[in-house]
Amino acid sequence: MRSFALTLVIIGALNWLLIGLFQWDLVAAIFGGDTIRESSAFSRVIYSLVGLAGIYAIRFFFDERATVND
Repeated sequence: MRSFALTLVIIGALNWLLIGLFQWDLVAAIFGGDTIRESSAFSRVIYSLVGLAGIYAIRFFFDERATVND
C-alpha cells in the first residue's frame, strides 16, 4: 500500500509540474477531459486517488525511521 500511495503522489507531483510549466494536464490528456471544461469521470477518479494517496502519505512524516546498527 505504501509503494502504491507513493507512486500516486509522484504522479500527482509530476502532473502539477507539467501544469505549472506548460499548462498541460497529463491525466486529462490520457483519460479524457480538459482543464477548461468538465473532466471525464475516469479523470476525476484518478485525481481522487492521487489526493487520497497524498493524505495517506502524510503519515510517512510520523513513521519512525529504522536505525542500522553497524
